[in-house]
Amino acid sequence: MKTKRLYYQDSHLKEFQATVLECSGVGEVYEIVLDQTAFFPEGGGQSADTGFLDEVLVIDVQEKGDTIYHKVTTAISPGMKVTGRIDYENRFDKMQQHSGEHIVSGLVHNTFGYNNVGFHLGKELVTMDFDGKLTQEQLRVIEFQANQAVANNLPIQVSYPSREELSALNYRSKIEIEGQIRIITIPGYDVCACCAPHVKYTGEIGIIKLTGMQNYKSGVRVTMLCGFRALQDYNKKEENITQISVALSAKPYETALAVEHLQNEVKENRAKIQHFQQSFLDRELAGITGETENYAIFLEEADMNILRKFVDEAKLRCKGICGAFVGDNKRGYHYILGSCKVNLRDYVKLLNGTFAGKGGGTPEMVQGSLLGCADEIRGFLNQSGSLSVEE
Repeated sequence: MKTKRLYYQDSHLKEFQATVLECSGVGEVYEIVLDQTAFFPEGGGQSADTGFLDEVLVIDVQEKGDTIYHKVTTAISPGMKVTGRIDYENRFDKMQQHSGEHIVSGLVHNTFGYNNVGFHLGKELVTMDFDGKLTQEQLRVIEFQANQAVANNLPIQVSYPSREELSALNYRSKIEIEGQIRIITIPGYDVCACCAPHVKYTGEIGIIKLTGMQNYKSGVRVTMLCGFRALQDYNKKEENITQISVALSAKPYETALAVEHLQNEVKENRAKIQHFQQSFLDRELAGITGETENYAIFLEEADMNILRKFVDEAKLRCKGICGAFVGDNKRGYHYILGSCKVNLRDYVKLLNGTFAGKGGGTPEMVQGSLLGCADEIRGFLNQSGSLSVEE
């Protein structure tokens, strides 16, 4: 049962009349076959159109052979005349993205000889996979040239060449296609086999913005936004930059430099804090002598590397266990315990079991985290290890 595809006659068609030829139930979903439709079915990396048949919501559209099936939640009797209305805002958005993808993929292919081996038109981003590497500088050149194609407002041509004409045509295609092949041509930029609807002129695409690139398999994956998606992305980033510039008291175009200065200040302050922590712990270490049986210290904050070094040195001075606990009663504590006399692997099992903790290590040093208030931990330490607790 062949369905007439109105979207090929006019990709901008928003509303159409059709006759229901078939309605069959599949679970809680019904599949409607029409004599003609403007709904594009899922295919070629692009999701299906949605919309309405009269007041019935079309939630998905799929193609099986020459027949297009409209998935709806309410049955419509065969023979009825219906008015189809597609979600044109969604359709136009996808046409902007897909036509922009053809320009970018065509430029990459013509300039570097790379093939588009993967394409996905998602709700937020478009991704294109190429089988070769690109630099950021090359990507910017492609982006500029793609926007030149938009500014030239070129007609996007659709053709159905014969097999003889096709054999002489240099065109892109990711898969082998049987039957009649539909060719989309953007003069000077791309010739590609494609089943999807496109805008009529490149000017309708709006801005083409390549938003990112990452290594993918043996090539790269490029992300892209076109038209109103690119505008929404710009507005969102502008809002974020404005908030950052206000917070840093910097001009919008100077926020990166302001953040760099802030990072340097953070590094300097962190170094000062570490110096003060080291000086404090050095004084504590000096107070630990060979007569100290056990020792523990509780701190709200501390650099764990400095604290680990402190415990490693303190365990050599005391007779029993040296412990350091960082945190508070609400969040819990991270701990480091060290000893040259006590097998801490056995000791930490008792500690963790008492305070819902977890952690482990070697017989001489263990670390982990636990829950509990300082007084309870002190009590446990005094009972199980006779620890002398310092704050």
